[in-house]
Amino acid sequence: MNTAATPGAQPNPTRARRKLASPTVAMLPRIADSLSFLYLDIVRIHQDDTGVCAEVTSERRGTEKVYVPTAALGCVLLGPGTSITARALATFARHGTTVLITGAGGVRCYAAALPDSLTTTWLERQTRAWADDTRRLAVATAMYEKRFGEATVPPGTTLAQLRGFEGQHVKAHYRVLAQQYKIGRFRRAYDPASWDTQDPVNLALSAANTCLYGIVHAAILALGCSAALGFVHNGNQQAFVYDIADLYKADLTIPLAFSLHASTNPEAEARRSFRDGLRLFKLLPRIVGDIQELLGLGSAYDIPDPEEQLVDLWDPISGPVPGGMNHGTDT
Repeated sequence: MNTAATPGAQPNPTRARRKLASPTVAMLPRIADSLSFLYLDIVRIHQDDTGVCAEVTSERRGTEKVYVPTAALGCVLLGPGTSITARALATFARHGTTVLITGAGGVRCYAAALPDSLTTTWLERQTRAWADDTRRLAVATAMYEKRFGEATVPPGTTLAQLRGFEGQHVKAHYRVLAQQYKIGRFRRAYDPASWDTQDPVNLALSAANTCLYGIVHAAILALGCSAALGFVHNGNQQAFVYDIADLYKADLTIPLAFSLHASTNPEAEARRSFRDGLRLFKLLPRIVGDIQELLGLGSAYDIPDPEEQLVDLWDPISGPVPGGMNHGTDT
């Protein structure tokens, strides 16, 4: 007998907590409204009756528990010493949160657990533009124009010339910031084999860029696009991530890194300062809007309701036809 259905029976508190902890589609925020990211290390992450929590156990304080706002996070970076249960990982995926497995301080990304895409509409637009050389060049040119201004990109400029413009602008930006902070000549270097011997600016820049890549990656996946189909970058599973992240480095990560030139812990400070700066920069709405603009998708930020999504059938003549129905003819 099901005692829960018996009149006068006491309600099951565990079942009630689980029901309250399960968000409806209406409760989930849009990707443009999500928080930026959360970095965790040396913790155990698991799912209990009320949500996903991170636990830290020490001899001095015992076990401390903090609940993670899974539905409001764009991505979670899990550093060394972190363990996560299958139930917690499934909750992140269900709430559309990208989980990245990173090195110490989130400096390198080793793997990712990706949420299900809500629609393929934007992926199809991206794929068509990527597969057509003329359209791909147009998107790549638009990316450079966003970074350097349309006036600096003359009509008919080739991609090789655009790469040259990029190099000149980035070097000039480094030079101005180096003079501003009086640190002499700066050269960008990224060498994981000799990581600890690098200068604070390079360490801070690598740490901040990794956080930026995680946020961009999360936004791309939440829109249903492919992180691998880049328009400027190519041959890497995060090519499109690097494309979009480059739009914001001059405003976000590069000035931040130079400001930490005298820091004794530039990686940690870069992550904290970067996170604080995002509140003013409103990065996620900008990423969503820029991707949609670059792919010709308009400026609306809304993602279609998952409960309204139906699988269509492809037809080369009439276009998509409704799925979920029998198309057999009556005899």
